Amino acid sequence: MGICIFGSLNMDLVVQAPRLPKPGETLSGSKFETIPGGKGANQAVAAARLGSQAHLFGRVGGDGFGQQSISSLRSQGVVCDDIAIDDSTHTGIASIIVASNGANQIVLAAGANGQVGEVDIDRLQNKLPGMSALLLQLEIPIDIAIAAAKAAQAAGVNVILDPAPAPIQFPLEFYRLIDILTPNQTEAEQLLGVEIHTIDDAIQAAQQFRQKGVQRVVLTLGEQGIVVADEQGVIHWPSYPTTVVDTTAAGDAFNGAVAAALDRQHPWTTALQWGLAAGALTVSRSGAQPSLPSQTELFRFLQSLP
Repeated sequence: MGICIFGSLNMDLVVQAPRLPKPGETLSGSKFETIPGGKGANQAVAAARLGSQAHLFGRVGGDGFGQQSISSLRSQGVVCDDIAIDDSTHTGIASIIVASNGANQIVLAAGANGQVGEVDIDRLQNKLPGMSALLLQLEIPIDIAIAAAKAAQAAGVNVILDPAPAPIQFPLEFYRLIDILTPNQTEAEQLLGVEIHTIDDAIQAAQQFRQKGVQRVVLTLGEQGIVVADEQGVIHWPSYPTTVVDTTAAGDAFNGAVAAALDRQHPWTTALQWGLAAGALTVSRSGAQPSLPSQTELFRFLQSLP
């Protein structure tokens, strides 16, 4: 079938540091890298590496970073025919600090991602028929993301939304367009105006999203695993064992893997297992796209579990 991914392409400017700096503090880092990223691009690579035909829709600037991003994506099997080059602006940038314990801080400059518009929706509509899912994130304007979700719903295509970064205002109509919502703890807190300290808190939050009209909710909790709310009820799944090196792109790995499993007609529970495994493998390595697992790595990891 195939998956459409409508979202951001960034160049990640990554500095390794002993810890995250305090406000106003200058901290000496060590390693510096430029790595293609962006939530849309990362999710496309995650799905492609797991055997799906991943069609990415988005924009880059007319600069070297844009060309580098597209070249990297193509080399990893992502279909890039619908990535527009916008000479009026720069490619999106993510400035990322990664601490020695794997925690990160990220600041975005949207660039071309902020220029995604109706013309991009028109291209998307032409490709949606026959696809298994549309993957969305919120590093593009939220009104355009909503328009993309409406186009997918009209085409009978499932919508998977990673609500990151969480917007200040999240229209109620958007929830009703979403088949699978995958917020992390911080995003869930911001969207619902609650605090999540325990698994029970996460269960209540997931149920609130269901009450807003979302079909399936997967609230990701890092090393504490996931809370899943769907038509069968609510359940907590523990995470798989791993050594955390860098948490960048963990959510993207999860989303891409869930979409890839469903694209292959696997059951919902298998898709969640793929997502957890992909996340565990991704955080055990550095970088965004370079850390995303292949199909062979994912299967080997799942087979190694007790």
